[in-house]
Amino acid sequence: FPVQPGHWLLVHAAAGGMGQILAAWGRSLGATVIGTVGSADKREVALQAGCHHVVDYRADNFVAAVNDLTGGQGVHVVYDAVGKDVFLPSLDCLRPRGMAINYGTASGDVQAFELQRLHAKSLVVCRPTLRSYTATTDELRQSAATFAAAVRAGHVTARVDRRYALADVAQAHADLQGRRTTGAAILLP
Repeated sequence: FPVQPGHWLLVHAAAGGMGQILAAWGRSLGATVIGTVGSADKREVALQAGCHHVVDYRADNFVAAVNDLTGGQGVHVVYDAVGKDVFLPSLDCLRPRGMAINYGTASGDVQAFELQRLHAKSLVVCRPTLRSYTATTDELRQSAATFAAAVRAGHVTARVDRRYALADVAQAHADLQGRRTTGAAILLP
């Protein structure tokens, strides 16, 4: 989605590694970023990452909050790493011709839904995978160069929240699945 100045973005799991990158990058491009988090303690992480507004989607109705914040207009794009718990309600947050991008399934896979649900506002749904965008060496290099340039310019920080020894990979997976992490988690040999 080509984010432009003045756009509104909804970033689910805004305290996570990818959520923090999306919030910071969106803000640097001139967008207003609404982030959702799954607990009160992740709110400050999302605000520090670049979100203008943060909603706890487990405690509050994020659809109502988004519609209030946007004056009923909705957001231009939703970035969804959560999946099952937030995907369908997220469609109600989009403005006409908006795009819902589901790239993760922290709460489970998105279930089948009526395609007609997209019709009234001409919505677009995308389910990208990184390997499709970095399939060739040139695409991979360009993607890495674009991200590195954003980091060098200070638009994005690659914040590492947790480090695990390779022998502790099971704990790393348990922490990720239990949503106990913020930022990136890395494995060390």
